[in-house]
Amino acid sequence: MGGVDKGLQNHNGIPLAMHALLRLQMQVGAAMINANRNLGAYEAMGVPVWPDALPDYPGPLAGFLAGLEHCETPYLVTVPCDTPGFPLDLVERLADALETENADIAMAATVESGQRQVQPVFCLMKASLMESLVRFTQSGQRKIDRWTAQHRCVEVVFDDAQAFFNANTLDELQQLQR
Repeated sequence: MGGVDKGLQNHNGIPLAMHALLRLQMQVGAAMINANRNLGAYEAMGVPVWPDALPDYPGPLAGFLAGLEHCETPYLVTVPCDTPGFPLDLVERLADALETENADIAMAATVESGQRQVQPVFCLMKASLMESLVRFTQSGQRKIDRWTAQHRCVEVVFDDAQAFFNANTLDELQQLQR
């Protein structure tokens, strides 16, 4: 988004991150935010805010790691701030699949143009995966799919692909608001 803090961009009068937080809080017992700048603005949203545990903003796995380091439950669910319309049954369906399939990680997926599209930042993982993620990131690796491939994963297909539409540009944010 041209260097602006994506999570603080206005979507229907509320920052994108607040949309995601409010939607997630309906589905979980406790929440936290992973942010690396404008920490005061995120702290004003009323939940703990944790910056990446790794230097140089290495991507989503750094956020996963920050979450796992501060997770006080057996599971951590992650959602990005730029997808304000994710399903209200996301966590329930991921948890059901994780248990049913005896998996370590459950990830959302959609079907677009006949192709399955994994949405890896919408995931529920066992908190016990922290050591694995520490080893993986310490080896210099940063690809989500390479890390998740080391574990028992289940993909949960959601019918509404549009619910996972994310705003990576200001134009896409305007598209969300229509």
